[in-house]
Amino acid sequence: MSDFSDREQGFERKFAHDEELRFKATARRNKLLGLWAAEKLGKTGEDAEAYAKEVVAADFQEAGDDDVLRKVKGDLDAAGVAQSEHQVRRTMDELMAAAIEQVKS
Repeated sequence: MSDFSDREQGFERKFAHDEELRFKATARRNKLLGLWAAEKLGKTGEDAEAYAKEVVAADFQEAGDDDVLRKVKGDLDAAGVAQSEHQVRRTMDELMAAAIEQVKS
């Protein structure tokens, strides 16, 4: 019976580890997305970093990526920067791949 218990604990540890990595990668992706959008909005330096933090914070409004997408797309639209929802989502996907690599290393 201890083999089963050991295996179960191993799966639980792996699940917890994977979830932690996913959380870190998502937060990193959101920061990268914020910096990308900040550049499009003409923000640099501390303003760009502050905007990236706003994007990371926006992810805590609801589950999923829609809150982040709404924040970035809304800010781009308000500033008159032409980026479709599809373009922002594609950038989010590309940055997630980069974020995963950064978190793994």
